[in-house]
Amino acid sequence: MLNRRRFLTGTAAAGAAGLAGLRLSSAFAEGAPQLQIFVPAAPGGGWDQTGRTMDQVMRTEKLISGSQITNVGGAGGTVGLPQFISQWNGKGNSLMVAGMVMVGAIIANKAANNLTQVTPIARLTGEFEALVVPAESPFKTAADFVAALKADPTKVPVAGGSAGGSDHILFGLIAKTVGVPATSLSYVPFAGGGEALSALLGNQVAAGISGYGEFSEQVKAGALRLLAISADKRQEGIDAPTLKEAGIDVELFNWRGVFAPPGVSDADKAAMIALVEAMAKSDSWAAECKNRNWTQILLTGDDYAKFVAEDSARIEAILKDLGLA
Repeated sequence: MLNRRRFLTGTAAAGAAGLAGLRLSSAFAEGAPQLQIFVPAAPGGGWDQTGRTMDQVMRTEKLISGSQITNVGGAGGTVGLPQFISQWNGKGNSLMVAGMVMVGAIIANKAANNLTQVTPIARLTGEFEALVVPAESPFKTAADFVAALKADPTKVPVAGGSAGGSDHILFGLIAKTVGVPATSLSYVPFAGGGEALSALLGNQVAAGISGYGEFSEQVKAGALRLLAISADKRQEGIDAPTLKEAGIDVELFNWRGVFAPPGVSDADKAAMIALVEAMAKSDSWAAECKNRNWTQILLTGDDYAKFVAEDSARIEAILKDLGLA
């Protein structure tokens, strides 16, 4: 199971290796074409937040002259991925935001395209997941949620990201751990976090699972109740137990990163890695990560490509075990 300790293993070493001496080309720093950020999800979710935060930080730090964000949502990124591969091929000033959700969606949807067809640039952040319910929900604790799930899983619809993604995986792991068949679950996938949030606030679903950062404002406002988080330990400033504390022996961290299109030159790849490394080292990025409860897990280039390959194999095994692949 992917946990915080495994995420952080090797991160510090990789961040300093090989590419640290690269300078940003003047093309990115001065009067260049805008950085193009491709988000294969609807506005409002974790990938969209990541892309827009990158845009904000890079502008603040004057690392780019400007940028443009393109959203193409659907099926955990597997609708947008083919477009990025075919229409953005060779565009050296472009980055796609993706992560564990896309890895799972590619497997679950038996997609024709996968992440071996794009250019790995950097893993950026890790984030634990949150199990929430509407404020009016009869579920006061994770134990209440589990009891209802055991009684009749079809009556406990849970909103999350696209099928096969980290939210879906966590729901399946929770069910398996408490003895509920994953194939009996009522999972309601959405293309973006904003849509899932609307379903929760409208009491259209019994619960929701996503990265804590996507729910944090509504939790603080009292519109949602946080039942548990999937971290390895309690988190400072968050009044909720871990799933393990709540009697559910599950721990999971989501990861997000960026990829360049296929067909980019070695020089453009190196410049993009240097650009992202400069952003990741900035005080502005550190502040945003702290504010959003994102753990920095920078890993770049070939080390990142190796991680993606290993994580794809791990997630495929989990999805098969859960009957989702």
